[in-house]
Formats: sequence, structure tokens, C-alpha cells
Amino acid sequence: MSEPVTTDTVASGPTRCGMIAIVGKPNVGKSTLLNALVGQKISITSRKAQTTRHRITGIRTEGTTQFVFVDTPGFQTRHTNALNRSLNRSVRGAVGDVDLVLFVVEAGVFNQADATVLDLLGKGVPTLLVANKLDQVAQRADLAPWLQDMQRRHAFAEFVPMSAKNPRDINRLLTICEPYLPQQDWFHDADELTDRNERFLASELVREKLFRLTGDELPYTSTVVIDKFEEEPPARKGHKRLVRVAATIVVERDSHKAMVIGDKGERIKRIGTETRVELESLLDAKVFIELWVKVRSGWADDEARVRSFGYD
Repeated sequence: MSEPVTTDTVASGPTRCGMIAIVGKPNVGKSTLLNALVGQKISITSRKAQTTRHRITGIRTEGTTQFVFVDTPGFQTRHTNALNRSLNRSVRGAVGDVDLVLFVVEAGVFNQADATVLDLLGKGVPTLLVANKLDQVAQRADLAPWLQDMQRRHAFAEFVPMSAKNPRDINRLLTICEPYLPQQDWFHDADELTDRNERFLASELVREKLFRLTGDELPYTSTVVIDKFEEEPPARKGHKRLVRVAATIVVERDSHKAMVIGDKGERIKRIGTETRVELESLLDAKVFIELWVKVRSGWADDEARVRSFGYD
């Protein structure tokens, strides 16, 4: 974490700053919500559960208030391998060290996976019930009995029905969060958006395109390792810097490797192209990217290898 930024360098008047954890079951829209709250994509999204695998900090500074959001992996109950144990430790660690928790559920829905996450939340940290995907609810009146049931399950500080895709809902959520943050100096500079570096973002974007272009065919245990991330200054004034990336996609079986490569290499070529285009926009740079695929059978059950791939 950066050193606190003193108030005389940012804005006049008292400043607020605090940590806000975004928690919920897999695939409930936490990463989409984080990106909307920050105002820029810093966390990858896909329909595949367990897309987010790391605690990702997103920073939003508005006026005299700095919101520091922590996006967590979806809490895993279906698999008990080393990878999922690592992800679940990340979730448990996040909820105990923040000023506010956003418990994200789909509006009108509550199942055992939601209940498992809710059980992790203590009573010492205020928690907002964020009912996401409100745009998918046909009759808003149907939410009344659901909300009463939710209030019996946990002493939520407030109920926030919303859609993460609606800018007005995002602004309203920020306004609701602000009073829960303590008056103190900011943790980050006003223009910072995340504590993650460009190398990490490159890895995540490759993994996002991998999941999106393989759909449900490829097991969730596939991962990406950045082998090289090198910068070169602009060749001439007015030109963009050059970033060279080499990454390895790690899968568990030869059949998965063939799936990722695709017919005549078309799929891996498309993964690389889509990653490059988005990275160039995100980094404001010219990007060259090379992708390789390797088989590492059973890596998700190997504690040492899970750590070597960057998971805590």
C-alpha cells in the first residue's frame, strides 16, 4: 500500500478514506461492479465462475473522499483443491480488515452459495446488501418478501437495489458508502486506479480472453503466467512506448492444449489479438504479445505450484 497522502496535497477540508470489500458467490457480478465503481476496467469478467482469482484493489477518488474497493474471488464450495483453498483464504482475509462490506447478490435470489458467503461476515463491520442485476427483475414488488427474509438473515446496515450497468445506480452507491468511511488521509494519489501493476493486468486480460473464447469447454483450473514484460521508450517524440509481452497458458491435459490452440492455431491467435487490442488501449502503448501453451497436470492440487503461479 502507498504511504498516506497528506490532506494539504489533495483537497481542502477534511478528507475521508476507507477500505470496502466486495464479496459474494462466484459469478454474481462483483468484478463488473468494481469496474463500474472505479470508472475503468481493472478486473476481468466472463460468464465462467471463478474468473476473479486475486484480491484486486480499485481506487475511486471523488472530491475529498477516496474509496478503496477490494474485489475478492467468489467463495468456492464445489471444489476443495489447493487453488480454491487459496482463493477462499483471500475472501476470509478481506472481510475482516475493511471499513465496509458490500455483500453482492442477485436481486430476488438467495441460495446455499450465497448463505455460505454470508456466514463469513461478522457483526463488527457494517454491511450493505447490494441487490445487483435489478434490471432482470420483472416485478419489483416481488422483492418485498425476499428483502424481509434477507433482513432476518443478517443485520444489514442498508439495502441497495441496483444494476452495476446503470451509472446513476453506481453514483448512488458511492453516495451511500461515503459516510461509512473514516475521516483520515488518503492511502493513494488522486489519479491512481489500482494497486496492481501492468504485468498483472496483462496476465488477467489473457485469462479473460481465454475463458471467453473457450466457453465452458475449458476447465476453470487453466491459468496464465507472464514470462516476459518489457518496456521500450518511444522511438521518436510523439510515438507511444513499446511493451513486449510473452505469456504461457497453463492447462492440465493435452486435449485442453489442443482446444486452446484451435484449428490451425486460429483460437490462440484470436486470444492474442484481442488481448493486444485491449492492452494497447489500457496501457496507451504499442503492444507485441506472444502466447504459448503448456500442460501441467494436477497443478491446481499442488500447493507449491499454486504459489509459484502467483496465488497466495
